[in-house]
Amino acid sequence: QVQLLESGGDSVQAGGSLRLSCSASGFTYSRACMGWFRQAPGKEREGVASIDSTGLSTYYVRSVEGRFTISRDHGKRTLYLSMNKLKPEDTAMYYCAARPDCYSDYWVFNRYNYWGQGTQVTVSS
Repeated sequence: QVQLLESGGDSVQAGGSLRLSCSASGFTYSRACMGWFRQAPGKEREGVASIDSTGLSTYYVRSVEGRFTISRDHGKRTLYLSMNKLKPEDTAMYYCAARPDCYSDYWVFNRYNYWGQGTQVTVSS
């Protein structure tokens, strides 16, 4: 079955950096679109970044563009999210998501259908 395991969450000061990782198994990773979502207390879960199956195309929501970088390693079956210049409003539980056998529309967040358990990111001012 599909398994996604996130790691790398931590508490940091504003302006700091973190790198999240997501280890994937149970599906053909090289044919899947992958994404990162986050959910802050009292708010709905939102997509923040996504990447196509090749790793060549990425998409970011405006609030993180220029600060976050999504990437993937096919050999390690791992997805990454590098986060720089973190702000208190980035505080949230971050989730890795997968859409197996995805060949288009990797930027459409509501089509992702598998989720990890999440890793907490807390940014203090």
